[in-house]
Amino acid sequence: MATDIAALNERVRGQGAFITAVKDEVAKVIVGQDLLVERLLIAMLCRGHILIEGVPGLAKTLTVSTLARAVDASFVRIQFTPDLLPADITGTTMYSPQDGQFHVRKGPIFANIVLADEINRAPAKVQSALLEAMQERQVSIGGTTFPLEEPFLVLATQNPIEHEGTYALPEAQLDRFMLKVHVTYPTREEEKRILDRYVAPNSAVPVAVVAGPQAVTMASSALRDVHMDDRLRDYIVHLVYATREPEAYRLHGLRPLIEFGASPRASIYLAQAARAHAFVNGRGFVEPDDIKSVAPDVLRHRIVITYEAEAENVTSDEIVRRVLAGVEVP
Repeated sequence: MATDIAALNERVRGQGAFITAVKDEVAKVIVGQDLLVERLLIAMLCRGHILIEGVPGLAKTLTVSTLARAVDASFVRIQFTPDLLPADITGTTMYSPQDGQFHVRKGPIFANIVLADEINRAPAKVQSALLEAMQERQVSIGGTTFPLEEPFLVLATQNPIEHEGTYALPEAQLDRFMLKVHVTYPTREEEKRILDRYVAPNSAVPVAVVAGPQAVTMASSALRDVHMDDRLRDYIVHLVYATREPEAYRLHGLRPLIEFGASPRASIYLAQAARAHAFVNGRGFVEPDDIKSVAPDVLRHRIVITYEAEAENVTSDEIVRRVLAGVEVP
């Protein structure tokens, strides 16, 4: 078994050799935000989508665009506003008087990486226009279906401190996001480095292309080779089930706080994200710490808390923390 694991590690390091180079290129521009960069890579490898939440000014958009340049992926930023229409995202048919025909004009969704900036500022009809693209990886325009190029992922941002003129994302759409990542303030040391970097003359740093979309697609396929022990599969099932039936795991205090637990999609995404976490860190096998590391990002937006939890200021993050502490690690 040790020889098999050694071979898996070697294979993963070969197929994921570009990961370190991508991180280094992003670090030329972005100070800190290591967690966000790692989660972006995990979502890209898993062909998943990611919801990024953080206050303005934390370089969320810059991080995404820098990553896109490093992997030579087409990148589009869509600023969501209350007056945005679904056709502004997916595209529409336009009449051409020259030939008297209707022609398809594709929207900005036809890119490898789509940044939906402040997604909660657009109404539900516009948000739902993303659902087919996110789930089916195709777009229907004028009765014709167009497949989206691979890799394709939607990275959406939302501002947690402004609620005026915003529309909460429906639960069905939240569930389409593989991960929800909270971006926090930099440390004092990181902020000093940011200041030093951006007040210096010629602060613009060119980002080199260190990988292509094909390398990302091949690495995505290689995730299936990452070994996951059956006991770890059971551990994932127990974690997700504990959000639905906490009493079964002697977490009786959570019952009044959880309205709805995580869906089976959480189990699938948790397994995929754990494999990708191991892959990004150069291992060909999953450890319990891989699962525990990505569990908050996979589960926090899939647990619906009760009014009682809100009254007690208990968040879904706190519930996930208690579940991780209460479910036995294999």
